[in-house]
Amino acid sequence: MSQYAVVNPATGETLSEYPTITDAELQEAVGAASSAFEDWSRRASVADRAALIARVAALHEERKDALAEIIVREMGKPLDQAVGEVEFAAAIYQYYADHAEEFLADEKIELSDGTGQAFIRRAGLGVLLGIMPWNFPYYQVARFAGPNIVAGNTILLKHAPQCPESAAAIAQIFDDAEAELGAHDSVYVNIYATNEQIATVIADPRVQGVSVTGSERAGAAVAQLAGQNLKKVVLELGGSDPFILLSTADLDAAVQDAVNARLDNNGQSCNAAKRFIVIDDLYEEFAAKFTSVFTDAQPADPFADGTLLGPLSSTAAADRLEEQLGRAISQGATVLAKGERSGNFFPPAVLADVTPTMDAYREEFFGPVAALYRVSSEDEAIALANDTPFGLGSYVYTTDEEQALRVADRIDAGMVWVNLVLGDAAELPFGGVKRSGSGREMGRFAVEEFVNKKLIRIA
Repeated sequence: MSQYAVVNPATGETLSEYPTITDAELQEAVGAASSAFEDWSRRASVADRAALIARVAALHEERKDALAEIIVREMGKPLDQAVGEVEFAAAIYQYYADHAEEFLADEKIELSDGTGQAFIRRAGLGVLLGIMPWNFPYYQVARFAGPNIVAGNTILLKHAPQCPESAAAIAQIFDDAEAELGAHDSVYVNIYATNEQIATVIADPRVQGVSVTGSERAGAAVAQLAGQNLKKVVLELGGSDPFILLSTADLDAAVQDAVNARLDNNGQSCNAAKRFIVIDDLYEEFAAKFTSVFTDAQPADPFADGTLLGPLSSTAAADRLEEQLGRAISQGATVLAKGERSGNFFPPAVLADVTPTMDAYREEFFGPVAALYRVSSEDEAIALANDTPFGLGSYVYTTDEEQALRVADRIDAGMVWVNLVLGDAAELPFGGVKRSGSGREMGRFAVEEFVNKKLIRIA
C-alpha cells in the first residue's frame, strides 16, 4: 500500500491511494515554489496577494460540503464538525485577506536625532515548508498558509499520509484561485513526500523556514534539522490542557463545557481539556455529573445526524489509546467509567486517582479519556496544572474575576480561557510553551513569524 492512502477509520476499508512524489518531482516542486516567490509573490502588491487568499476563502465556502465529506472518510470527524472546520478555515483565510494591508503596513520609527526618517517594512522570506497533521486537515493548513501567503511567502505543504484527498482538494482550490486571478501557479504546492525527502527539503537553500504541527517526536526531529540548516521553525506540538474548576454559579453548564472540551474532534485535539482539576467541595458532584454526561456520548457513524463522537482516526491511534488506558489502570488509576472498544470506535473513559508515579500523570491521551483530580486550594490547583511537560492551553472556571486573572497569570501555558471553551477565532493567537512548542499561529502574530522586518532609514 502507498504511504499516502485514505483508509476509512469507521470501516477499515482502503478507499484510495496516492503515489509518493519522486525525488526529481520534488526538486521540480521546490523550484516551482521558488519561482513563484521570485516572479510573483515578492513583486505582487499586498492587495493582490490578499485577493488570492480571499478567493481561496470563497472556494472553501463554495465547496464546503464536499470538503467536509472527504475528512469524514479520512479521519472520522463527525460530519457537522467537519463542515464547521471548513467554515473556520474559510474564515481564517478571509481574516488575513481583510487585514493584510493593516498588518503589513510600514511601521514608522521616531528617530532620536530627529533627522530624516526610518521605518520597518515587512516582506516575505521566500519558500516555506509546512508539515501538517491529520486531526484538522483544513484548519491547520489555513492558519499556516493564509498569513504567510499574504506576507509574500510561497508554500510547500506536506500533509499527513492519511489525508491525501483533502491535501489534493486544498491544492486544487489554490490552483483554481491562482488561475482565476492570474497569479503564479505555484504559490501553493502540495507534496506527497516521505520523511527522508522532507529532510532534503529542509536542507535546501531555497527553503527559508519550516512550520510543523504534530507530536513532540516529529517536532524535535524537524527542529533539529532546521537548526542544523539555520532555518526558522515554528512548532505546535502536543498538550495536556488543564480544566480548573474553582467555583461556579451553574455546575451543569460547567460540566457541559468540560464534556464539550474533551469530546471535540473525537477527543483528538491538541488543546482539548484533558485533565479536570476540581476544588474539593465541588468534586463529588462534578465527577458524578461529568461521568454521566461524558459517557452518554457513545461512538457512532460519523456521517449520521447528531453524532458527537465518531471513530478514532486510525487503528494505530485506537491501539495507542487502548494501551495507555490499560497501563494507567494497571498502575492503579481508578476507573469511573469505561466501555469496550469496537474496531476504531472507542467509548469514553473516565479515570480518577492518577498520581505522579503513573505514566498517565504526564502523558497526553489523544482520544475520549478524561482524568479527574481533586484539589483543596487555588495554589494546589495551579501546582497540579503546571506539573506537566506541556504548556499549550488551559481553562479556568471561577465566579471571582480577580481569582481568574490571578490564576491565568500563574499558569504555564500559551493560552488561558476563562469560563468558556471552544472559543478559538481567526484573530486570536494560538501556540504554547514548554514542550508544546514555540511561535504563534493565527491573529496578527502569525504574520510576524516568517517575514523580514527590514529597516529602511533615509537621510
